[in-house]
Parts: sequence; C-alpha cells; structure tokens
Amino acid sequence: MINKWIFFVLPALFCGQLLAASLQFGSGVDKTLLTDLTKVQATPEQFVGKTITVQGKIVSVCQKKGCWMQLAVNSGHTFKIKVRDGDMVFPVSARGKNALATGQLVKIEQDLASSHEQLAAEAKAQGKSFDPATVTKPQVSWQLVPTAVEILAE
Repeated sequence: MINKWIFFVLPALFCGQLLAASLQFGSGVDKTLLTDLTKVQATPEQFVGKTITVQGKIVSVCQKKGCWMQLAVNSGHTFKIKVRDGDMVFPVSARGKNALATGQLVKIEQDLASSHEQLAAEAKAQGKSFDPATVTKPQVSWQLVPTAVEILAE
C-alpha cells in the first residue's frame, strides 16, 4: 500500500509544485528597475534605449512562435514585449497571468504599407479580422525587447 502512495501521490504533488512555479526566461528580471507602464506609454521617448522592467497582465501571446506578448496597461491600452523568433518562446497558456520583463524600449516607425501588413499579420495570428481602411497613417509603435521575462505563478 505504501509503495503505491510513493509512486502515484508523491509525483503528483511534485508536478503540482512545478506547475505553481513561475516561468523564467533569459538572464533574470531586475526588479530594481521596475517602471510604471502607464508612465512608459505616456512619455516613451524618455525611455528609449534605457534598460527598464515593466509589469502587467498578459492579455495575448503570439500563437505561432510565442515571440511576443501584450501586457494590459491601466490606461486600457496594451504594451508589446517582442523577442527575435526562437530567443524566448512564451507559452500561449500564459494568457491571464502577470509577467515582469526587463529589457530596452525601442521605437518602431513603419510606412503605411508595412503598417497594414503588420496589423493584418497580428490580427490573423490572433484569429481576428483586419480592415486596412481603418488605418490611414503609418504606425509608430513602442515595444520592449527583453533580456529577461518572468511569468508569475497564480
């Protein structure tokens, strides 16, 4: 009877502990650099090229390669964290969890055609539709290129 307990219950408890642990990517999040995402979105130019740490709830994740996540911001907007394909692979199951990310903020300026392409690809990856007529100006976006990400356990 004890042997069955050891072989079935103990591994189940251990797996439960693993599932409850946070997920770590990269070199380790620097919590001393924590910066309010609302402030970053309000004045992004002051953070370009600086290493910062941001925190937010994950509202979407790239479903193809796990190369980006969108974090919710108190203002009702989202903030993108993007890595080169394969550098880090964020699990789709992270949606709804909180995350911390340390990295550098970059400004991305596109022409109108590139803006349409990117927005269409993002919509398709999320299973949504995109109407190019809704975007009439080239997009300027801001995203964090992380060196470390921590997806917090619930």
